[in-house]
Amino acid sequence: MAISRARLIAALAAAASLAAAAVAQNSQAPESLLPPGFGEPVAPAPPPVAQPNGAVVQPLPGTPLELPDLEPSPTPTPTPTGPSDEELAQYEMPLFARRSLALVGPVGPADGGFLPGAFGAADGGYLQGLMRRLSAPLPSRWLSISLRRALASRVSTPEGLHGADFAAERAWLLLRMGESVAARSVLQSVDTANATPKYRQVAMQAMLATADPAGLCPLTEGAGNSERGWVLARAMCAALSNAEGGAKPLMDAARRQRVASGVDLALAQKVVGAGLNSRQAVTIEWDSVVQLTTWRFGLATATGVPISDELYQTVGSQVTGWRALAPAIPIADRARAAESAAAMGVISNAALIDLYAALDAGEETPAALGAIASDLRAAYVGADVATRMRALAQLWDGGESPQGRYARLILTARAAARIRPGDGRAEADRIVAAMLSAGLDRTAQRWRGQVDDGGDAWALLELSDPEANTRLSYGAVASYTGTGDAALKRKLFFAGLAGLGRLSAQDIESGAEALDVRIGAANSWTRALDRAVSERQPATVLLLAGIGMQAQSWRHVPPAALYRIVAALRAVGLGGEARMIAAEAVSRA
Repeated sequence: MAISRARLIAALAAAASLAAAAVAQNSQAPESLLPPGFGEPVAPAPPPVAQPNGAVVQPLPGTPLELPDLEPSPTPTPTPTGPSDEELAQYEMPLFARRSLALVGPVGPADGGFLPGAFGAADGGYLQGLMRRLSAPLPSRWLSISLRRALASRVSTPEGLHGADFAAERAWLLLRMGESVAARSVLQSVDTANATPKYRQVAMQAMLATADPAGLCPLTEGAGNSERGWVLARAMCAALSNAEGGAKPLMDAARRQRVASGVDLALAQKVVGAGLNSRQAVTIEWDSVVQLTTWRFGLATATGVPISDELYQTVGSQVTGWRALAPAIPIADRARAAESAAAMGVISNAALIDLYAALDAGEETPAALGAIASDLRAAYVGADVATRMRALAQLWDGGESPQGRYARLILTARAAARIRPGDGRAEADRIVAAMLSAGLDRTAQRWRGQVDDGGDAWALLELSDPEANTRLSYGAVASYTGTGDAALKRKLFFAGLAGLGRLSAQDIESGAEALDVRIGAANSWTRALDRAVSERQPATVLLLAGIGMQAQSWRHVPPAALYRIVAALRAVGLGGEARMIAAEAVSRA
């Protein structure tokens, strides 16, 4: 007689837990609950594991977590017999429903994704190295958006990589970019039956980053019996699925093994307490916690435990994106994170407006956020132009940092598009920049001829013009004064125009020498970029563009690198992205 799915899960979980309890631990450091992250040192990668199909599975390195060493079990316990193969087969997907590992990703060309050959014939190990070397988040919102699109596309698995590992590498980079939802989607485009060790490590990180411990449950059956995170995951899943026997034996086994302690164990207990028929009430105390981890973020967010701003300051900026995308966090608590995430490219203009619209409609919205929401409403539907312009100016002036000021441009992009050129001439620079921050390039072109030559708005319109068919002279570049650091912005303006093909070869050489922008310098990065362009690999070009933009802000991005990036993107058919990145450089420098 067939057993029920709940009984099957319970039997497997119990068997795995009892087997784990019998494993004696050696003197080596315990394995981490999580893959490396949050600025922790990364250990050397373990050797590759050969797979039956000849592909190579390279597990992600682990890092020690500050947890007590595991104690050996005093009395080995025999592993009970699990379900038979015939019983398990009843829950396997039929062959026609299984997804191929040769083509992996959630977004197809019809949905805006890249074509399957976007990485071309690039070697899998080479692409893996690029993704691991890329430091994220990137300073460019538009490059991040384009790279997310490439990483989430349904593309062919490169030679030398297992399909599940390729998905894991892409998801791991997306997580570092703050793109928790996209990372999870990439992982979920692989059948769990094809999971590899690396895939499971990144999947745990992604499910925690999206605050969904239940998402770990399909992967617990094949996970290691002694890995700390999975030992606790089995207990949580037993509670969430109301498995026969419950989570108590598994949690007791985890305590005996000293799998975790303190807040890490308490958070797992709190998830268990959220299961059916649970009578547990767990209080989380953060007083002794000095470092936020993915485990703590994911389980606390999933169970509605607030995390202090002080703890958020102990982690990298990628968590800003995770926080902004987490629906379990109250809107008021993620509004500021959402603005920063918009500047990173994680949150869209429309999503940011929706968030503040919800705050405006709320009854318990904090006064400061309510004022922003009120100004945004006035910017869109104010009684007259003067009211709308005043509201826009208040929002723009309210940005507390360069990133915050750019986020306010994104927030007001469509409100700025409602201002007629004749009505907003005094604020033309910020109005045009706001429209371009959301990609409203054609709408922005209405301001052509209505702005002062040599100003920021003029430069942005020249860089973003989708119909540009004439070239400028170097004299026009030299006349650009701009606001702020005029010398740097002139170099970036020149680099953007040159990369877009808006200057003649002679003017490019003259400008490069006059401005000291060494566009002809060659190194391993430029040669790799040229090779990816010649082989028509747009996704590889985007990865290399990210490698060339390893900087804290646009002020530290070399103009020569911008030239190379813009020219390469344009050459592989990403002209729109190239124009937006060039305009963004001038807006944010």
